[in-house]
Amino acid sequence: MNHIQEIIKIKEKLGSRLAILAHHYQDDAIVNVADRTGDSLELARQIDGLEAELIVFCGVYFMAESAAILRRPEQRVFIPDADAGCPMADMATPEDLQRTVQVLNKNRKVIPLTYVNSSAAVKAVVGEADGSVCTSANASTMLKWAMDRGDAVLFLPDRHLGWNTADKLRIPEDKRQLVNPRLPDAEAAAQARLLLWPGHCPVHDVYTLERVDQLRRENPGCRIAVHPESPAEVVRAADADGSTSFLIRWCEEAPEGSTLVVGTEANLVNRLAKRYEGRKTILHLDMGWCEDMRKITPAKLLRLLEGIETSPAEDVDEHIKIPARIALERMLQVC
Repeated sequence: MNHIQEIIKIKEKLGSRLAILAHHYQDDAIVNVADRTGDSLELARQIDGLEAELIVFCGVYFMAESAAILRRPEQRVFIPDADAGCPMADMATPEDLQRTVQVLNKNRKVIPLTYVNSSAAVKAVVGEADGSVCTSANASTMLKWAMDRGDAVLFLPDRHLGWNTADKLRIPEDKRQLVNPRLPDAEAAAQARLLLWPGHCPVHDVYTLERVDQLRRENPGCRIAVHPESPAEVVRAADADGSTSFLIRWCEEAPEGSTLVVGTEANLVNRLAKRYEGRKTILHLDMGWCEDMRKITPAKLLRLLEGIETSPAEDVDEHIKIPARIALERMLQVC
C-alpha cells in the first residue's frame, strides 16, 4: 500500500475529527487528499467554522501559525514539516519592525499593515500598533482601511505587493518610499504616505518585462495574468493580476481556445494546464517552485497522521497570540 492509500485509510478512520487544509501551491498528491484547498484568506476564514478537532495545514509555517491563532480552544493544529518556512516572511523580524514603528511614530501616526506572509511575532507587533493584516486578495481594501486610520502606512514585508496595490489606489509615486529597517529615518520618511519594507517573494521576484515581451511575440494574442508579488513593471505589462484564487477564476472564465500565460508558483500553473488541456493553452510566465511548499510530501503527511492523536500541536505563546489575533481579526472584520 502506498503513502496516498495509507493517508486515505487514516482519513476514513478519523472521519470528521480530521481536516486537511492545503494551499494552492501544494503539489497534486497533497491537494488530492485535502478536504479544503484555498489561498491564505480562504483557509484562514474557515478555521473557526471547521467541525474537526484535528487540523492539518499543508502549507508553510506562517499559515499553520495563523491557524493556531484563529482556532477554537478544543482544536489542535499540525503541519507535516515545521521547517517549511517562507523566505519573504523571514525578511521582517519583530525586532526590526518594533524599532521601525517606534522611530516612524515619533511625530505622526504610522499604521503598520503586514501581508499575511509574516510570522506570528510580526503580526503581534502590528496588532499592538493598531495595525492589521492583508492578503493578496484584499490588499487594496486593507490598505485603504489603514490609510484612513493614520497619517501614513508601513506596508510589509513585500515591497512589490505594496507598490502594486498603491498603483491600484492611485497613490502618487512621490508619496511612496522604501524604508531601511536597520536604520529607519523618520525625517526622511516624513512626506511619504506609504512606506514600503524591502522584502520580496523569491518565486515572483524573478519575473521580467523582457520575458513578458518574449511570450507575447511567441504566442500572438495570448493573455497574461500574474500574481501581485511580481515586480511593478511586470504587473503593468500584464493583462490582469491578482491572488491565487483570482488566477484560478481568470483561467476558468477565459474563452475556449485561449492561450493564457500565468505568472505564479509552478504547481498551480501545472494544475491549471492539466485541468484545461485540449480546451485552453496555459503556459508558465517563468517556471518557479516554492521550495518550502515542496517540503510537504505524502510521506511526511502520512508520518504525521500515523501519530497525530499523541503528537504535539503547533501553538503560539499567549503574549504573541493575543495581539496577533487582534491584527488578524481586524482583517476578517473589514473583509
